[in-house]
Amino acid sequence: MKRTYNTSAETGRFYVHSAKTGRVYCVEPIEPRQIDSQTQWGDVNPATKKVEGNYGTKYTGAIRPEDSIITKENGYDDIHFLDKGVSPLSYIEQLDEALFKKE
Repeated sequence: MKRTYNTSAETGRFYVHSAKTGRVYCVEPIEPRQIDSQTQWGDVNPATKKVEGNYGTKYTGAIRPEDSIITKENGYDDIHFLDKGVSPLSYIEQLDEALFKKE
């Protein structure tokens, strides 16, 4: 499988291109927790030990459900939600293998 990453540091989203079936899989880690106004993202100043440069919801490596591009409206027909701890790459390999056997 060939993997292509797209701003994964900011969104966590990436695409997997299958050489076996020619399919492209889109993977988006969904943010499981609520980010409220009390949560701070930034750099810790080593001298003061305080968070500086608040990045808000950027660079969390996950997407809020309402910001997902994987929707029926965007043309995604076969949407899968994986349980915690399930590798998306292993799951894609299983899907790809099943599709390859059908063809």
